[in-house]
Amino acid sequence: MLLFYKWYTTFTNMNRNIQQLSEIAGKPERKIIGLMSGTSVDGLDIALCNVSGSGTSTELEILRFETTAYDNEYKDEVAGIFSKRQVDFERVCLLNAWIGRRHAQMILDRLDSWGVAVDSVDLIASHGQTVFHAPRQLHKREKFPDATLQIGDGDHIAVLTGIITLSDFRQKHIAAGGEGAPLAAYGDYLIFSREGENRVMLNIGGIANFTYLPGSLDARKVFSTDTGPGNTMMDAFVRKYYPGRFFDENAALAGAGSVHEGLLKALLVHPFFDQPFPKTTGPELFNLSYLEEAQRVSGAERISNTDVLATLNLFSAITVTDAIKKVTGEEAGFQFYVSGGGMHNPLLLKNIRELLPGSVIKTTNDLHINPDAKEAVLFAVLANEAVAGGDTTFGDAGTGMPTVSMGKVSFPH
Repeated sequence: MLLFYKWYTTFTNMNRNIQQLSEIAGKPERKIIGLMSGTSVDGLDIALCNVSGSGTSTELEILRFETTAYDNEYKDEVAGIFSKRQVDFERVCLLNAWIGRRHAQMILDRLDSWGVAVDSVDLIASHGQTVFHAPRQLHKREKFPDATLQIGDGDHIAVLTGIITLSDFRQKHIAAGGEGAPLAAYGDYLIFSREGENRVMLNIGGIANFTYLPGSLDARKVFSTDTGPGNTMMDAFVRKYYPGRFFDENAALAGAGSVHEGLLKALLVHPFFDQPFPKTTGPELFNLSYLEEAQRVSGAERISNTDVLATLNLFSAITVTDAIKKVTGEEAGFQFYVSGGGMHNPLLLKNIRELLPGSVIKTTNDLHINPDAKEAVLFAVLANEAVAGGDTTFGDAGTGMPTVSMGKVSFPH
């Protein structure tokens, strides 16, 4: 009785924020909103999930999902600082708060439209908006570590929504020896692993990455790596040369062009592709300047826009499949599941299938997870692990998967 009294007194005297977080951690299931805003800057993915358990016992159901499109003001503001070495630092400071507040309002609007009470949501897991990714292998400054920066401050989201918010997940990964990306492997392992089936979870966003999930369920063998450009170079080219368009819808432009072999060869010549796994990259490397240099080297400055897009499309497909082949080799029995915006590019998927002959390529719909929602869902899983789990042992910094709990906690009060 005395021990119970001491525990009860300590618990009741606990800071109410910590007490609330403790109560959430102890619940059999939690409602968590996962947020993802990618480098394509097309909109905020909002996934309301019901999550129970933790670790390999995690079970997840998507209750609601919607992508709230960004208006041109938002896109222009982010474009003004995105992946640029020299920016107006005051604007970065202002956007950190402004984006957090915009995301908070988007959440409130979605909850209202869904008829979901704010106080029924336990946690928000916010990825933020990446504005610069600088792994050491890219910045090459020996005295500085790997680094990355996502803005859209979690405190603003927490205060304006009234919901405890976890954010800034990538910093702990870097602090523990990783490169801050890709983080998908943690959630991929917890909700997509299956005993006896080797799986490759391929996500084609602005940058393409994949997670290898061994059928042995040995978390120490799981790893994830970026492969190179997914949609980022194609999207940037479309935005520049086709005003008013933001991507090559249904690959209509690339499908009307022909691959320029010289340009393709020049695009494929970069040390990044020879670096060992795991590795990360971003639009800081794979951008229009990279394309223009490859055009200059290959004498392809005057080819048609559609030919450029056809070549970029195959370039992305080759870099994805070459990386996958380095892992799978000639071994049979791998199952491939695709997600991300590139999944909607029919020519890109056609190229990938042709480069992986005999492989069956499905989407995460076949695993009961909306592929468009997958990235937002995975951050909900990371938040759940930070609060209620954290017992799964992964690899180490050498595998790109240090065993860490990620996410900074912002309280609403």
